[in-house]
Amino acid sequence: MDRLQYSHIVAAALAEDLGFGDVTTDSILRDETGCAEIVARENGVLAGMPVVVEVFLQIEPALTFTCLYRDGESFNRGDVLARIEGPVASILKGERVALNFLQRLSGIATKTRAAVEMVAGTKAVIIDTRKTTPGLRVLEKYAVRMGGGRNHRFNLSDLVLIKDNHIRAAGSISEAVARIRRHAGFPHKIEVEASTLKQVKEALACGVEVIMLDNMTTAEMCAAVNLVAGRALLEASGGINAERLHEVAATGVDLISMGTLTHGSRALDLALNLL
Repeated sequence: MDRLQYSHIVAAALAEDLGFGDVTTDSILRDETGCAEIVARENGVLAGMPVVVEVFLQIEPALTFTCLYRDGESFNRGDVLARIEGPVASILKGERVALNFLQRLSGIATKTRAAVEMVAGTKAVIIDTRKTTPGLRVLEKYAVRMGGGRNHRFNLSDLVLIKDNHIRAAGSISEAVARIRRHAGFPHKIEVEASTLKQVKEALACGVEVIMLDNMTTAEMCAAVNLVAGRALLEASGGINAERLHEVAATGVDLISMGTLTHGSRALDLALNLL
């Protein structure tokens, strides 16, 4: 993840939190220097440390930041994840924003890692969706990658995805695909959402690259896998939770998309302690 992708996000978050200045810190502190540690209060998978570094450096370039864990690594409760040294006032001004990013992104990475481990031994790949926090998509999709998942399309221009409302508007899958091929051109792969085996057959006949099996039962997914027989990638989607994850992966689908990785992840409990 390039700094250009998140430096403006950090700047906006700091502007929101600092307002016209930290009246508490500015009243208590002057030139004191010190050291603080970011500590884990529960087990998890780290994501977002470059963003945390950016938070503190935007406040005070003279701060020294030492990362003790890298993004994508697992940590345990009580582990020290990083140390910050320098002006205490600057450390305290960045504390909340830094933790907000790190807790949120590490929560996503941790949830993703759990999902990836649940499908181990199958060919299924865990992917995310566009159900992200507005303005934070680049960070949240990064966190999914740090948890071992893969990214689905980043935005609407990345991939053609014909969903149920597109099909209703066009009249059929075949007509929707035909319109795409006339207007979108050859560079775009086409994915079609199918909620029945009849729609799977129609999408397959159109020669699309990916078929999304939307809210299908496990038995329907198995039938779709047999029907398609490798002629298109199959993505399972729709309300797939931890309890059903391995069962879905065992059907032989290629991809399992989970919006809950981003919109349903709990922020991890992390703390910044001044020494």
